[in-house]
Amino acid sequence: MKLFPFTLPAFLLAFFLWLPGLFLGGCGNSGTDALRLQGETMGTTWSVIVVPGEGHPLQLAVIRPGIEQVLETVNDRMSTWQPDSELSRFNQSRETDWFPVSSELVGVVEAARQISEISHGVYDVTIGPLVNLWGFGAGEAGVQPVPSEVEVEAARMRVGFHRLETREQPPALRKQQPDLYVDLSSIAKGYGVDQVGEYLEAQGSSRYMVEIGGEVRTLGRSPRGDAWRIAIEKPVDLGRAVQQGLKLEQGGLATSGDYRNFFTENGRRYSHTLDPVSGRPVIHHLASVSVLARNTMLADGYATLLMAMGEVKGREFALKHGIEAFFIWRTENGFDAFATDGFRQRLATPD
Repeated sequence: MKLFPFTLPAFLLAFFLWLPGLFLGGCGNSGTDALRLQGETMGTTWSVIVVPGEGHPLQLAVIRPGIEQVLETVNDRMSTWQPDSELSRFNQSRETDWFPVSSELVGVVEAARQISEISHGVYDVTIGPLVNLWGFGAGEAGVQPVPSEVEVEAARMRVGFHRLETREQPPALRKQQPDLYVDLSSIAKGYGVDQVGEYLEAQGSSRYMVEIGGEVRTLGRSPRGDAWRIAIEKPVDLGRAVQQGLKLEQGGLATSGDYRNFFTENGRRYSHTLDPVSGRPVIHHLASVSVLARNTMLADGYATLLMAMGEVKGREFALKHGIEAFFIWRTENGFDAFATDGFRQRLATPD
């Protein structure tokens, strides 16, 4: 499954405004001044553009500390890289009683559980033991050797979303086996994007774009007065290139791919996208999938799920469940792509 944080962001340039030669903005003909902020979080980068509205002046000195506080709070609750986070303390606990946590953590875990339910376990946030075994987890120093069958089976027996329970009041999590390990990397980054967006709205903003490591949320119109123009990255191992542009005025966008976080051994490529059933990296031709949803948290989770399913089963699942997605897969002649109807309506071409 897609991880955060990375030593280097896997989706650092997964999107940018579709304006030639510009990254993060440009006012076009609107003459609207926009606040542009950047920083680091979750082992990657964050970027925000806010267009001030009449009667709602937004001050950089106020907005930046607010954003940083929001992101710090998300890490304090959901990071597996931070040993004293709520999630890390839950993972470290060997108790099977209810473990008190924040309502926010419960909400994200429950959203992940629901995705697990409808996917029959293809998506599973308890996959942490396998993630760590294959060398893609928190605190892993470099690439691990390919694990043995015995090691894979032992880790696989610790995986199972049905062994994880949530409770809203009072908010708590419970594991049915002491060594269960929860990894929210596939959904927490999208949640963080949403939290920053909600913070900006609480400050009176109705026009913004938020991005963390390539996961995006937009509201309203861009500084130049039209839809935010976003580009999906071509899934090449080296360099950066644009595959497809799209226009987005409201909602979340997330991309999952196998072209940044992987290793090779004896000529074979091992992606960080793992199959909870086999305990091994998935084997298919899908290189990346982008998902549009009402919020970035769901887009993030669904993108990971569809990436795990592959280009055939993933397309079938997206069409059956009404998920707006854009698939890019490898062929003998390069890349091929497919967009669901709703996603296709957002596709754009450069001016």
